Amino acid sequence: MTDVTSSKSARRPHHWRRDLIELAALFTAVAVADAIANLIGHQPDGPYLLIASAVALTATAAFHTWWARRHSHAPPPDAEVYAAPAAQADASPDSAATETVLWRMRTTVRDAPGSLAALCTVLAHHRIDILTLQTHPLAEGTVDEFLLRAPASLPAAQLTRAISDAGGSSTWIERADAHDLVDAPTRVLGLATRTALDAAELPLALRQLLGRCTIHSLPAVSITGRATGETAPVEGVLEETVMRLRDPSGGVITVERPYLPFTPTEFARARALVELDARLGPRIPRSEHVLTLPEGNAITVRRADGDDLEAARAMHDRCSEQTLRLRYHGPVRDADRYLEHLLSPRFGRTLAVQTASGRTVALGHLLWDGDETEVALLVEDDWQRRGIGSELLGRLVALAVEAGCESVYAVTQASNTGMVAAMRALSLPLDYQIEEGTLVITARLSSTTVRSLPPYERAER
Repeated sequence: MTDVTSSKSARRPHHWRRDLIELAALFTAVAVADAIANLIGHQPDGPYLLIASAVALTATAAFHTWWARRHSHAPPPDAEVYAAPAAQADASPDSAATETVLWRMRTTVRDAPGSLAALCTVLAHHRIDILTLQTHPLAEGTVDEFLLRAPASLPAAQLTRAISDAGGSSTWIERADAHDLVDAPTRVLGLATRTALDAAELPLALRQLLGRCTIHSLPAVSITGRATGETAPVEGVLEETVMRLRDPSGGVITVERPYLPFTPTEFARARALVELDARLGPRIPRSEHVLTLPEGNAITVRRADGDDLEAARAMHDRCSEQTLRLRYHGPVRDADRYLEHLLSPRFGRTLAVQTASGRTVALGHLLWDGDETEVALLVEDDWQRRGIGSELLGRLVALAVEAGCESVYAVTQASNTGMVAAMRALSLPLDYQIEEGTLVITARLSSTTVRSLPPYERAER
């Protein structure tokens, strides 16, 4: 304690005004003492009086020093605060080394005073820190959603049992990460911004908003032109673990989460995102990125949508039947029917490659397929074997990583050596499945870092 106090005193700034005052006091004291000595020294008993005064001053100084050391210089009770952090660090080294993990937990409690307090008491008993808390009122009870920091040694099953004993029911828990530390309003605003910039972001925004769920965009009219009967009311439908919203581009968006019912609050947020998308209409980022091929030709890579439908059909006309068959795995005459679906931002993202004259010579698609993501390529015959397919595939995979996809798959034929070579050039873990001549190649994205988002996409972010 003394060392801490003295070190703090040693660090105090030394002012020249204090030295001047002390020097003036010293000269004044000397002058007064000299005057008194001259006055008393000329008296008959002067020497004895001076000696007696010196003894009295010495005794007074000694008493003052003893009293100050015993009372005045004792550290105040609050001074322990300065040494508390260092003492705690030395006393409990294990506390700093304790590993923690993040959990997202949701449970339903009775809508009664003290229900939430009982849950918090149980969490505190297990040394769990509550980082965020959201409440979702229901007709019967209240759904409480927590973001928790818990000791890594605490099993999820033990935590669930403790919550159940405290009155929680329908408890769901999963591991969280640092992205979940963002508060709900900030996260919703960020998702709204992404949706406003790009219509293809709506399914991804809904998935991030609602957690682990399956999203299907079902069109009102099939590829062959038949009505599918998929409709939903403007206000949407909420049925426990299924949410159905009207797709602004036609049809219905179905969101399924079998392990956890949706709350009215989640339904309202999802419907607000869909309404935002409907008000803004079709839109995609219009940035372009120019590349130079090995032979010196310049090509432009950009996002494509329904406005590129005629240019894509013209490219189909220039492609051979073999090229179209390898791409669409069916009758060549039906190839044009797929384009309107493929170019819609609602079902994924499309990259187009144009020559210096503005002719479209290649298309690359990243398609949302429920929980999975498909990649597909089509390169005009005269432009094959020039690295365009590999360039498109690398950019599509970068977009998939940016969207949070764990894997992408490509469906082709075993004889399509160009697609196989492009997938292998990604340097990612690959899985191969062959059934009746159809080859499915799946690339796992979470285990290996691929190149960052292309500059023309990064600028839009």
